[in-house]
Amino acid sequence: MPIRRELNHDFFKKWSPEMAYVLGYFAADGSMVRNQRGAHFIEFTTVDPTLLSQVRKAVQSNHLISTRTRNDTKWKMQYRLQIGSKRWFESLSELGFTPAKSKKLCLPPTPKKYFGHFVRGYFDGDGSVHFNRYWSKWHKKRVWVFTSRFTSGCRLFLVNLHRKLCSHGLLGGYITRKTKGFELVFSRHDSLALHRLMYHTAPISPLYLPRKRHKLERAIRILKLRMRE
Repeated sequence: MPIRRELNHDFFKKWSPEMAYVLGYFAADGSMVRNQRGAHFIEFTTVDPTLLSQVRKAVQSNHLISTRTRNDTKWKMQYRLQIGSKRWFESLSELGFTPAKSKKLCLPPTPKKYFGHFVRGYFDGDGSVHFNRYWSKWHKKRVWVFTSRFTSGCRLFLVNLHRKLCSHGLLGGYITRKTKGFELVFSRHDSLALHRLMYHTAPISPLYLPRKRHKLERAIRILKLRMRE
């Protein structure tokens, strides 16, 4: 007898910290597909199964998390959560998302109180922290370099994200072209402001990827960064 799949089909209908986070993560690592038979599917992929487990719990689902084999052994194992839901498909469409969204990704109209949660979800999917020491010819010694970054195949998405982040306390940042898309880069003091937005925003949500938060906080602690008055 087949297992009955559970799901909060109205999850994307009402804003909450969890909805905003999952929406941000979907913007980064999600996709939506309508097959030839007219069925509607939403899919999340990641190399971190813990993150998918958190998402599955947030959306009240019991769908299976499967693995995707990789031909190249250099690539990490990928995990996938696939959910069939026409109502989810319609809700995401109303928020501006489309199938094959990588090069036409939109920034959804997120309420101010939930924007930090959306950013954290996107950061956990397509964000990164760079923190290391490099030799500086100018200083004639090794110096710490600390940046936080968002990637996307759509430059306009990063332009709009940059503009919105600047309205939430970040002051700098720039967009650069990469081999497979674009990257929005912030220096150390803006990374500190980003940390505060993502992890000290209210209302509180338990959804986040620990390794990325810990790497940000390690850099802040070592550099003894403080918010500017």
